[in-house]
Amino acid sequence: MRLFAIGDIHGCADALRRLDQELVFGAADTVVTLGDYVDRGPDSRLVIDYLLELRTRCRLITLRGNHEVMMLRSRDDHSFFRNWLTYGGEEALVSYGTTTLDDIPAAHWDFIESTVSYHEEEHEFFVHANVLPDLPLAEQPEKTLFWAHFSASQPHVSGRRMICGHSAQKEGRPLDCGHAVCIDTFAYGGGWLTCLDVGTNAYWQASQHGDLRLGTLTESHPSS
Repeated sequence: MRLFAIGDIHGCADALRRLDQELVFGAADTVVTLGDYVDRGPDSRLVIDYLLELRTRCRLITLRGNHEVMMLRSRDDHSFFRNWLTYGGEEALVSYGTTTLDDIPAAHWDFIESTVSYHEEEHEFFVHANVLPDLPLAEQPEKTLFWAHFSASQPHVSGRRMICGHSAQKEGRPLDCGHAVCIDTFAYGGGWLTCLDVGTNAYWQASQHGDLRLGTLTESHPSS
């Protein structure tokens, strides 16, 4: 059984597909996606379609990111809609061929609503953004889980390693602090989409152009 974590996808469906082609996610695998499926990149709709299909062939855990938070708020609070557009919502709507949230399929709203705030395994926990180290996961404020920038000055009180995204590592490599790892590697901005094998610390990175490279968290640079 393999346990994977995938960083912020942001509409990068081609990079997601390339990772799947390489790793062939299957029934014995758990794949935790760290949120931010939509906005900024070109193919928000295709990303959600792909994840809905992936859910049928592996154990897929989908976390909520701040961009899903904004998208849901835009649906429920029309005064917020224009603000969301400036944070990548416009690109998301273009991928649906529309200018209004009313045209987004119900199955996609169901997917976004089903996303969770965190996920726990035996030795790791997974969040989109960050946690307060002294609070149990169930007591974490949403502002921290979805919006706080990466900071790992001390381990979490649970003793588990944190796997997160949200804070883009624009040089294209995961940031490993031992007790915490950030795997948002700026996929939508010309960087890489990272998939970490949590058990081995190996990772695979795919670009929107179909390039693939490998690395491990103990290496300072991935190998091409």
